[in-house]
Amino acid sequence: MKTSVFEQACEAAKFLHESHPGLSPRIGIVLGSGLGATANMVQNAVRIPYSAIPHFPQSTVAGHSGEMVLGQVNETSVAVMQGRVHFYEGYTPQQVTFPVRVLGQLGVETLILTNAAGGIRPGLAVGQLMLIADHINLLGFNPLVGPNEPRFGTKPGAGLRFFDMTAAYDPQLRALTQHIAREQALRLDEGVYLAVSGPSFETPAEIRAFQRLGADMVGMSTVPETIVARHMGMRVLALSCVTNLAAGLGATPLSHEEVFEAGRRVEDQLARLIAALLPAIEAPTDAAHEGRQ
Repeated sequence: MKTSVFEQACEAAKFLHESHPGLSPRIGIVLGSGLGATANMVQNAVRIPYSAIPHFPQSTVAGHSGEMVLGQVNETSVAVMQGRVHFYEGYTPQQVTFPVRVLGQLGVETLILTNAAGGIRPGLAVGQLMLIADHINLLGFNPLVGPNEPRFGTKPGAGLRFFDMTAAYDPQLRALTQHIAREQALRLDEGVYLAVSGPSFETPAEIRAFQRLGADMVGMSTVPETIVARHMGMRVLALSCVTNLAAGLGATPLSHEEVFEAGRRVEDQLARLIAALLPAIEAPTDAAHEGRQ
């Protein structure tokens, strides 16, 4: 008998729990192209290839190593995904977001998403980190289309077919991240991320259209994960690394190698930011947000 996505996610989460007994991660992290340094900071790490996790999709993209890393960063228990899968790899929207379902069943309450993005807003520089404040979904799909699964909603207001996305990217988490960035003398602007399916890069005409829509960055991930995380009641924080200027805005043709190398140049900076952020997220609410507005 074919098992449901809920049952498959529970089976995968059970496998991960048994792989690192006693670990109860409340924070999950998804690392994008060339941004894997955070995984190297995990202590007492158990590294599990996606191929070993029941029902887990396999990453086929260069720069996505494809393993789950369980352990602690600054004494904070985490589940780190080193690489993700994308719709353009031939996966269904449900397969693309299955890892987020598993993280939720693992106990994750806060999801930190990272990605490589093309810069659209004038003035953005290659290697710059950006906080995502909102998104525009031009992927052509919503991963929740189909029968609703209310069992994924263990928190109040979660698991509903129709739910609010006004503050999809948690304002308190963004304010907290901005505070820590200032402490590290790191410029961290906010912007709107527009998601397309790929895998081809965009045309200059498309980028001009996206500018008129209000997009600051463009990429091929993150939005489906955010939608599913919010369906499950998770808090979401997302950061983009501007790895190239979007089509028509730079002097050279776009390439995946350029994206990956730009990510590699900034991954240590991103890792330091996340490492400082993790204990602050887990701190009591009043202490975590005191003086951070």
